[in-house]
Amino acid sequence: MDVTETQTASPPTKRPVRQLLAASVGNAVEWYDWYAYTFLATYIAAQVFPKSADNSLVPLLSTFAVFAVGFFMRPVGGLLMGAVADRHGRRAALTVTILLMGGSSLLVGLTPTYAAVGVLAPVILVLARLLQGLSVGGEFAASTTFLVESAGPGRRGLFSSFQYVSTTVGQLVASGIATLLVDTLSDGQMNGWGWRVPFVLGAVLSLVGFWIRQGAQETRSAEQQQAPRPGLFEALRRHPRESLLIGGITAGGTIAYYTWTSYLPTYAELNAGLEKSDALLAGTISLAFFALLQPLGGLLSDRFGRRPLLLFFGLGFALLTVPLLHALRDSFAVLLLVQCAGMVLLTGFTSISAAVNAEIFPPRVRAAGIGFPYSLTVALFGGTAPYVGTLFKEMGHAGLFPWYVAVLCLLSSLVYLRLPETAHSPLKR
Repeated sequence: MDVTETQTASPPTKRPVRQLLAASVGNAVEWYDWYAYTFLATYIAAQVFPKSADNSLVPLLSTFAVFAVGFFMRPVGGLLMGAVADRHGRRAALTVTILLMGGSSLLVGLTPTYAAVGVLAPVILVLARLLQGLSVGGEFAASTTFLVESAGPGRRGLFSSFQYVSTTVGQLVASGIATLLVDTLSDGQMNGWGWRVPFVLGAVLSLVGFWIRQGAQETRSAEQQQAPRPGLFEALRRHPRESLLIGGITAGGTIAYYTWTSYLPTYAELNAGLEKSDALLAGTISLAFFALLQPLGGLLSDRFGRRPLLLFFGLGFALLTVPLLHALRDSFAVLLLVQCAGMVLLTGFTSISAAVNAEIFPPRVRAAGIGFPYSLTVALFGGTAPYVGTLFKEMGHAGLFPWYVAVLCLLSSLVYLRLPETAHSPLKR
């Protein structure tokens, strides 16, 4: 019999606060770098890609780099870094991911312009984006496992909630720094060197995260460390049901998350005529509100269980997505209310997704088992949300997008109904 099937729960780590800090700081740095690229993409494109499309290779690289590479490298990162976490320990994987992100961030910051080196410039940027996607996918797999395994009894939901607290903090810091630079520097300075500053800063912050993680305690049990190392595809091969379950749990959550946290300001501009500045301000306020909600959701799940919160999210979005998005009009207050209402519902998923995922897989393949199906689902449904919404708008059927989100959340709710309650069961380690 597999050692993971007979392994009893081991005690939690001795320094839970230090563990929480190690995971949260690293995760915030990872997502700071990820979102900095998004916020400054127009400046990057202007410097790294040519202004004309004389060379067909360059526009292709541009499209590939900006829209596809990052998201679709995340499942690969989830699989590879998850395997590192399962074979060599969670802390080892977290060390690799933070160094990868620091290196890729520095590479973006130092990427030469197209005017200086020609087609080599977008090639370097594509390489940096590959590394960023690899790192972010691996970070989720390793930090999810590390966070939940670090939690004390009855605190897995609370610890899980800091996954999205730190993600949101990284997003807000990236937005703040990008906004500060744009407001204080001239267009010439931003295009010349200003856009590089956040990425160099990201590399420095990665070193801080690396230092903090060096003092973290390994959460993989001694028995697991002595057991034979799992194969790269063992989680998929031996636990196909659990892998599909991760996809079903995540599909509704990821489309709702990317719609409400990333795409909604653009959606409001396209369909309700809001000013860009008002839409972005509402998005920033709602993100701060969202971060504050996460620990509350985690605590509620530790007391009342995971399934009630998941159903609150899934059924709430299935019933309310269409009326909420149709309620949008040229009003800052209405957008803010719609966005905050969605954030309340979304907390039912985001605050506990790390705990739910970790409680599904046995410890032997937990990180890789979570990382690949989760990141693949995010790439298919979360990463494509803005493009699907824009596509519906261009086809003259913008009203279909809310129904698309609602149907996916309804399908995930059917999965939540059949999900066994794991909140009060000991976690095998």
